[in-house]
Amino acid sequence: MKINVIVIDKKVKKGLYQELIEYYVKMAKPFATINIIDLFNNEIAKAQGLSAHAARQSYTKAMENYMKQGRNIALDPSSKEVDSHDFAKLLKNSMQINLFIGGAYGFEGAFLDKCNNSISFGKITLSHKLMKVVLLEQIFRGLAINHNHPYHK
Repeated sequence: MKINVIVIDKKVKKGLYQELIEYYVKMAKPFATINIIDLFNNEIAKAQGLSAHAARQSYTKAMENYMKQGRNIALDPSSKEVDSHDFAKLLKNSMQINLFIGGAYGFEGAFLDKCNNSISFGKITLSHKLMKVVLLEQIFRGLAINHNHPYHK
């Protein structure tokens, strides 16, 4: 199984967040290959300075190339909340899963419509770097649930 985590964020090279990201990617390795794809370019930076609408459009443009294969799941705070077991079910029976974390202004409705699912881990706002860590922990937890690994207990 291949899991891509696609995030509108600048790449982190060192520090606590990167260590935690690497830890969860390593822990999940027996069950899945996880790739972190950080997307941030001049077009996104410029669009974020123009308007929320322009920013969301730039996120869609940057992310839509990653939607061509596999199951596409967007993390969107206004979508249905899932618990760890619900999330684990979304990870089942797919060869490739693409998980999307939008930028500061969220997603366009058209982008969410293209996804197979849009989910929420709750209504709180987290930094992108912290959300990446939370998502990776939930990916590992979901994989552990699906493979009867004792981590979830």
